[in-house]
Amino acid sequence: MKNLLLLLLLANILYFMWGVFTEKPEEPGTAIVRENELGPPLEVTTGRDSDAVASVGAVLGSGEPSDLEAVVGRSCVTIGPFKVKTDADSAGLEYSQEGMNSSVRSTRGQIFVGHWVQIRSVENEVLANEMLAKLTAGGLTDAYLVRTEDEGLKISLGLFGDLERAEKIELQARSLDLPADIKPRTADRTIFYVDIGLPPGKGAGAIVEKYGEDKVLLRESATCPQ
Repeated sequence: MKNLLLLLLLANILYFMWGVFTEKPEEPGTAIVRENELGPPLEVTTGRDSDAVASVGAVLGSGEPSDLEAVVGRSCVTIGPFKVKTDADSAGLEYSQEGMNSSVRSTRGQIFVGHWVQIRSVENEVLANEMLAKLTAGGLTDAYLVRTEDEGLKISLGLFGDLERAEKIELQARSLDLPADIKPRTADRTIFYVDIGLPPGKGAGAIVEKYGEDKVLLRESATCPQ
């Protein structure tokens, strides 16, 4: 009897050890996961803006040309002003022959005429005549009287496109103790501009080098050809 009890006890111990050290096979079931273990929630866009779709379509070739320009941008240059239309036409033709889209347009505007050397605010004609005689004796024989509504009586010593020449006449008059000065003169005239559309990858460096920075408008200041 005692031996039987020992055998049963030994059998239970062996069964217990077999259950501890034997891996349990995987079984189908439900895994429970807490919400805080999932990380931040994802933001999902439910729709797409129609303009964005049009732009993408333009890139892929399914949109209008204007859509494509809105995506890749459009670079233009404006040259001017030109005083003479033939000069503007020649510039426009030059860049058209290089494969660029160009157009010439006209408008009214103030344009620089020259450097005006003058003696202003002359009190009366008697004093003006005395000044003219003094200028003639000093070799400035081209001086003459001018009367304007805004500045009254004054003496013109000449209008010069070359600033150096204007400064020389001014100094010559001042050497005679006459208060000459130089004033830029402009006039309201029809002026001309050339608008050029640059192709992709083409810069405006050569245009700026040819016409000068003061005569070339870039980026937002430029107008694209019509």
